[in-house]
Amino acid sequence: MPEANEQIVEKGDSIEVFYTGTLDNGTVFDSNVGKEPLAFTVGSGELIKGFDEGVIGMKLNETKKIAIKAADAYGEKQDELIVDVPAENFGEVDVREGMGVRTEDGHEGTVISIGEKTIKVDFNPQLAGKDLNFEIKVAKIKKHA
Repeated sequence: MPEANEQIVEKGDSIEVFYTGTLDNGTVFDSNVGKEPLAFTVGSGELIKGFDEGVIGMKLNETKKIAIKAADAYGEKQDELIVDVPAENFGEVDVREGMGVRTEDGHEGTVISIGEKTIKVDFNPQLAGKDLNFEIKVAKIKKHA
């Protein structure tokens, strides 16, 4: 039974968290530990579903580890987001595999192969198709009205 003055994260609360995100192999892909906390409103859809739902029920200053399946993170990889772009679209740019690109309308992708006339670019989010793990610490809870 929680104490009367103990704050518990609920949907609609504005909270601040510190987190470290890792892949199943232990590779850290993102962390804000030692930086500014991440502020968001729980349940607003600002963050990936698994993270958003994973903080509900946490207490102030509590640290928790959560595992998020790809479907509740950035989704599965979609083959239709891997496209062949005419090489001429890159102009004089020295294109290399692994290079990040951005379309005029702001879509970001990664060059995955270079052909004579076309360059294959993957516009899936970098973490699509990957299960994610987070260690989250709740640093602040502002209860919704």
